[in-house]
Amino acid sequence: MAKDKAPKSRQEEPIEKQLWKAADKLRKNIDAAEYKHIVLGLIFLKYISDAFDDLYEKLQAGEGDYAGADTEDKNEYKAENVFFVPQEARWSYLLTRAKQPEIGKVVDAAMDAIEKENPLLRDVLPKVFARGNLDPTSLGGLIDLIGNIALGHAKTRSADLLGHVFEYFLGEFALAEGKKGGQFYTPRSVVELLVEMLEPYKGRVLDPCCGSGGMFVQSEKFVADHQGKVNDISIYGQESNQTTWRLARMNLAIRHLDSSQVKWNNEGSFLNDAHKDLKADYVIANPPFNDSDWSGDLLRKDGRWQYGVPPTGNANYAWIQHFLYHLNPGGQAGFVLAKGSLTSKSSGEGDIRKALVEARLVDCIVNLPAKLFLNTQIPACLWFLSRNKTNGKFRNRADEILFIDARNLGHLINRRTKEFSEADIAAIAETYHKWRNVNGHYEDVKGFCNAAPIERVRELDYVLTPGRYVGLPDDEDDFDFKERFARLKAEFAAQLQEEAKLNALIAENLAKVKA
Repeated sequence: MAKDKAPKSRQEEPIEKQLWKAADKLRKNIDAAEYKHIVLGLIFLKYISDAFDDLYEKLQAGEGDYAGADTEDKNEYKAENVFFVPQEARWSYLLTRAKQPEIGKVVDAAMDAIEKENPLLRDVLPKVFARGNLDPTSLGGLIDLIGNIALGHAKTRSADLLGHVFEYFLGEFALAEGKKGGQFYTPRSVVELLVEMLEPYKGRVLDPCCGSGGMFVQSEKFVADHQGKVNDISIYGQESNQTTWRLARMNLAIRHLDSSQVKWNNEGSFLNDAHKDLKADYVIANPPFNDSDWSGDLLRKDGRWQYGVPPTGNANYAWIQHFLYHLNPGGQAGFVLAKGSLTSKSSGEGDIRKALVEARLVDCIVNLPAKLFLNTQIPACLWFLSRNKTNGKFRNRADEILFIDARNLGHLINRRTKEFSEADIAAIAETYHKWRNVNGHYEDVKGFCNAAPIERVRELDYVLTPGRYVGLPDDEDDFDFKERFARLKAEFAAQLQEEAKLNALIAENLAKVKA
């Protein structure tokens, strides 16, 4: 009986997981950081080729609005917001050459051809397929694998499916890269939480450190899930890492999102703000934690520092004021920061935090559990700011700040990484909405949430750590020290064992190199 069940369980595994396992087998000796550009580049190529083929068939049929259309006229595709794909870059052409030794050069040439025909994709697509460490047989296998993604699905669904696979692969590559992966990817459950809390239905959305574009993709999903109009959102972004910016542009294009205002420059948002005059409805971001190399010494008299000059050795309060600078009079911001930003008093940070509180800009603070982020073990939190807490859209909450302690939420997906469940996200977001909305029926929950008056924040010297306000849960008296100690001891032992294995592997590789 067990043998009969095995194929069924494999068949029920989601297609994106099946694809990931198959693609990972073809990786062989290529580092995940390099391999992601190969795989994601091919998924993107498949997406634009499918979209092109779909419109090509309609133009060829020549019915209705397409009567008399020329299938090779670029303007026909531009009018429908579809990328024009020249003959030598179409997926059908690549499939016929997938088994040839020169397939790497063929794919690189295809990427070049697409960029020449589509200015929006100039300098975006990867040309890494002819490198010596990529075996032509493996590349051909990848082309076959990705070519089968939409099999069994209607053509109208293939774009959605490819977009989902692209997003899933981004997350899996981030996990595979570990610390480096966190530089281009914010964990999806954290992005979902930010978006669910802010509810960006319409307006201008800005992320000045946008990574691979996850904040924008999730905003689009949120609007679609709530029967809104995706075209009501305009996105503006900036990224200082060109390789990551390329991922963002592909990620957005595969979602039919206009990426023309997602800019790259290697100076970054502080030194070279690509959207100087923009006043956004929403800012959603995950800036680098405690960045000490942000060129603060060159910006001491910058006009963005309305609430105090941030220290040159830490960018946290520079980011906060950069976000505020870009909000319109009714705008809202939600972003990730290191937890130390809630308590730090060094180099004037405490004075800036006091000014933000007294200006009635701080709306909500969420304390996050450990292990949510791939690139750091630094404890993190979410800040939510509102330019106008009396604007009538929500209730007047000017003299309150909501504190939520979510440290006990989330679950492990491996030994080192946690994520929020849908129930966790709903619990946090609904708490915020009940407190913020006019008829929200909010109540404090001991150990989880507290709506603190500004007077209380003053009493605690403007420290914004949620634990100081929410108190201990009612069942804290049942705390079992022996059980907790035994669990921590077991976790510590497991971590030591994992580190020992890693050290042994490193030693083995070093020995091979010396030999």
